[in-house]
Formats: sequence, C-alpha cells, structure tokens
Amino acid sequence: MPLAVLDDRIWFPPVEEAMADGLLAMGGDLSIERLLAAYRKGIFPWYDGRLPLWWSPNPRFILLPSELKVSRSMKPIFNKNIFRFTTNKAFAQVIQHCKETKREGQDGTWITDEVEKAYNLLHQLGHAHSAEAWHDGQLVGGLYGIRMGRVFFGESMFSKQSNASKFAFIKYVQQLQKEEVQLIDCQVYTEHLESLGAKMIMRQQFIQLLEHLL
Repeated sequence: MPLAVLDDRIWFPPVEEAMADGLLAMGGDLSIERLLAAYRKGIFPWYDGRLPLWWSPNPRFILLPSELKVSRSMKPIFNKNIFRFTTNKAFAQVIQHCKETKREGQDGTWITDEVEKAYNLLHQLGHAHSAEAWHDGQLVGGLYGIRMGRVFFGESMFSKQSNASKFAFIKYVQQLQKEEVQLIDCQVYTEHLESLGAKMIMRQQFIQLLEHLL
C-alpha cells in the first residue's frame, strides 16, 4: 500500500494502514489542530529534517501508572532529597535540552526548530507539559509530552546527571496517577522505560484505551 501524503486538510489514514515499522503518512504541517488530531488517533510525529513523518507503531510501548516500578537503587535518591521536582517551570529549557542531547544510534535529533516551536506553542495553550529535576538550582533532567484526558503522551526526556531523568519520570508518574491519569504512551521500546514498568501492547488495544480515556 502506498504511503499516504497529507495535504492542507486535517486528516489521517486509518492506523491499520501503517507500514510494518509504524510509518503511516508523510507531509502536512505541525499546526496545533493537526497535532492534537494525531494524538487523539494514536499517531505521533517524527521529523526527518525536511517534512513531518507520522507514526502509529504496532505493538505500542505504554506504561500503566499503577504498574510503575521503583527500583531499590532509586530509593536512596528519594530519601536523600538529591533532586528537587517541579512541573511546567522550565518547559522551553526541557525541550531545548532534549533537542541537544546526543542519543546512541542516532546521528541527529527529530526535534527540529519547527518541532520545538510547535510544542512550545502547545505548552502555552495548556496541552504540553514538562517535569523537571533540579540540583543546586540547575536543571539536570526532565521530560515533556502531551496531556489529553486521562492520557499522557510522552515525547522525550534528557538527563545531565545520573538518575535525574528517572527521578523526574517517577515523580511525574506518581503525580499523574493522583490526577487519575491511567495511561502513559511511551511510543517505542526503550530498556530504560521497561525497567520502570513499561510494556508492549497491541495497537488495537492501545486505540481502544484511547477511545475510553480521552
């Protein structure tokens, strides 16, 4: 099946038409309306540097907040109050650090200037949120994503100090659970998030969860 090419209209093909690697469509733009429409359908953008690519992988990597795992090695981090936790205090800094972080196996980052601008606007409109870890007044770790209904769609995270991003993630998941968020979308597999309780589910189950929780 040929890859769908998006135009000026806000539309996406059915997620079942995605390729084996999850690539569903290309083109369009990063308008607020298109981004929010994508998340509602279980689709997210990655940028290849030239134009948006839209993805809906199968299976999908998710975390149920009630299944969060906190390892023994992390407990001293919390007990000693090494980091200070905040939310939405430094969104622009968080996404900038995520953009600049070099990642193993990747030549660059999908967070282009266009992506950074779009998500900063999403934050200003109340859709995108960040969680931060601070040490001695310096931002040393964090993550950002989209909150819709009882779902948080995680986008990216960074760490400039050992365990900083893990600390921010754990604290934020615990906060989201108190706020009755029931699903965290982690998009694609990472060993780091698997150690925290994330798991694979089939795309159809993920879409059904979205329909219920949004």
